[in-house]
Amino acid sequence: MALRIEEYALIGDTQTAALVGTDGSIDWLCLPRFDAEACFAALLGDERNGRWLLAPDAPITAARRRYRPDTLILETELATDGGLVRVTDCMPPRDRSPDIVRVVDCLRGEVPLKSELVLRFGFGTFRPWIYEHEGTTWAVGGPDAVTLDADVPVTASPASLSSRFVLRAGERARFVMNWCPSHARRCRKIDPEAALVETEDWWRRWVKGCAYGGPWRDDVVRSLITLKSLTYGPTGGIVAAPTTSLPEQIGGVRNWDYRYCWLRDATFTLYALMQAGYRREAQAWRDWLLRAVAGDPQHVQIFYGPAGERRLTEQTLDELPGYEGSQPVRIGNAAVHQLQLDVYGEVVDCLYQAQRSGIAREEAAWRLQRGLVDYLEANWRVPDEGIWEVRGPRRHFTHSKVMAWVALDRSIRMVEGLGFEGPLVRWRALRDEIHADVCAHGFDQGRGTFTQYYGSRELDASALLFPLVGFVRGDDPRMRGTVAAIERELLHDGLVRRYTSSPAVDGLPEGEGVFLPCSFWLADNLAVLGRVNEARALYERLLALRNDVGLISEEYDPVAKRLLGNFPQAFTHVALVNTARNLADGGGPAHHRASGGPGG
Repeated sequence: MALRIEEYALIGDTQTAALVGTDGSIDWLCLPRFDAEACFAALLGDERNGRWLLAPDAPITAARRRYRPDTLILETELATDGGLVRVTDCMPPRDRSPDIVRVVDCLRGEVPLKSELVLRFGFGTFRPWIYEHEGTTWAVGGPDAVTLDADVPVTASPASLSSRFVLRAGERARFVMNWCPSHARRCRKIDPEAALVETEDWWRRWVKGCAYGGPWRDDVVRSLITLKSLTYGPTGGIVAAPTTSLPEQIGGVRNWDYRYCWLRDATFTLYALMQAGYRREAQAWRDWLLRAVAGDPQHVQIFYGPAGERRLTEQTLDELPGYEGSQPVRIGNAAVHQLQLDVYGEVVDCLYQAQRSGIAREEAAWRLQRGLVDYLEANWRVPDEGIWEVRGPRRHFTHSKVMAWVALDRSIRMVEGLGFEGPLVRWRALRDEIHADVCAHGFDQGRGTFTQYYGSRELDASALLFPLVGFVRGDDPRMRGTVAAIERELLHDGLVRRYTSSPAVDGLPEGEGVFLPCSFWLADNLAVLGRVNEARALYERLLALRNDVGLISEEYDPVAKRLLGNFPQAFTHVALVNTARNLADGGGPAHHRASGGPGG
């Protein structure tokens, strides 16, 4: 059975990523891209579904790990009764084929070790053909080919590539796994020592570009490194997570594929990157966005593949048992076909923030924006599936209407302050109409709170975004009432649930953890309300929910005290970055940027 989610760490090369457990096993890896088929899928099954274990061949008495400062190079120390070894793992950032470099050093005593490379292509379902060719061991299956180079003898069997060896203090063994297309039969050779040095230099040069110097800087930097690692380098797209089907409730059905790029997250990510000084990444993300949504505004999707792919059909993998038995295991995501009107507002806000911050003006972006606003003018009154991608009936979700207001508001600001041309009178009238409509139908006068959807008494934590996008001031009595209602009805052990889940609302069985981005949004709101000490205390508590190497997922179970959902979740890390800046400003103005993330 796989480890607890928090027992994994991430390595990546800005095109794909792997999860490495505290036991020295790589249990998840998709090659050659984030959204490709996994060749290690033990995370969603067991070792028979593929993994690479490099660890002592003796009982482990203690384990600890860390990232080398300002890098994504992982060091795991594993102790036995006979000694201590350190396993160093990395994936060198690359332009072509992916590599995994693993180096094991004996730091003390004498330790027997084992390397067990079990490749199972097709999401852990079939064995490759293993053979020798010109002195290299190959594992080939379908479109995929993998080679393994090692300092120690490797035994090939139909099931695995394995080694047994002993290291004494001061000795080292090195391994390099490389992928290439099976038809090429030309995997490149790399020097593992040089690759480690180059990878460390690459990450440290990147971190030097960080402009953030406020409180919690080390925490912010670690989250920024995580975001960079989830960037698909060739295009600038950022995937929501490197995993699929890690459950929002152990044993439940809320298991989704997050290996794609959500439009909803564009503006939040752009803001986090720009504020941290990473303008190149911010511009690449903006440009990816423009390419992805090119065409007719009515055909805009809520997310795309890392290169802008549109066909992301949802399937279930019945041959995988799922993480701790949580089924189904899904690849693809049926939410791609949903109508979510809020993404129009988030895309427009992204384009506005880019212009406001000096990212190169793109006339095509303004034409696109005009088309998006035209679409909203005709369609903002229709019901949709909303920010959380419910699989129940469409409704008039309040957050969707607010984000339609945002699209009008940002377009008006671009005309008024940035020199763009547009029908100001008509847009101002529509902006006012949407605002009045939300306040009339999405606000419960008796309870003094914004509601989940028009005519409902249900609460929704997405209302915490309303002051952060400027729809109302954070100290407006309506927001004070909303924050109070959320604290009263949606908190679980001091952390925020998205809403009260039920089949009637989202079409799924009840049950999920608290939603960590929403908890960061609450901290932002508390700061705006002048409750800065409470905001900082909540932020510190959220930081403490990360694992030992600073990674965090989408949700958390306050009862079992464990992380839930896909991991690491990019936009929980975005929330961490943006809330740190908001709190560093002492609560700041009533209009912040927050963080978002895909729903389930």
